[in-house]
Amino acid sequence: MKEYKYKINGNTYKVAIGDIDNNIAEVEVNGVPYKVELDKAKKPVTIINAPRPSAAPRTADGGKVISKPAAKSGGAKKVVSPLPGTVVSIAVKVGDTVKAADTVAILEAMKMENAIHAGHDGVVKSIDVNPGDAVLEGALLITIE
Repeated sequence: MKEYKYKINGNTYKVAIGDIDNNIAEVEVNGVPYKVELDKAKKPVTIINAPRPSAAPRTADGGKVISKPAAKSGGAKKVVSPLPGTVVSIAVKVGDTVKAADTVAILEAMKMENAIHAGHDGVVKSIDVNPGDAVLEGALLITIE
């Protein structure tokens, strides 16, 4: 037991604290035993106010707006810009045969040059940009047939 001396309003008290079991402490004050119930320590509650996502866009009749893939136009494949940037150079000409891994254009974005690959085997049908053009993400660069 640990013993302490307290002075309260001029009176001296000799307090001995014994074992604590399930928040019940055995305490002896000036030789008189007491069983003292301790408050349970409450864990702090963390409240998280996460922002709720905004509602999905709806059409005039209340239906969900769903982006559908573009219809394929006679087997033509499109090479689009993967990010906004400036076209530095075009490495092919109309009529050239390309393989999927061939570099067809160089795009500068955030001061880095990015090689744009054909993505499909075929023949270059059209080139829709010129060197120096600024393009947005998803802009059509080259059509391959």
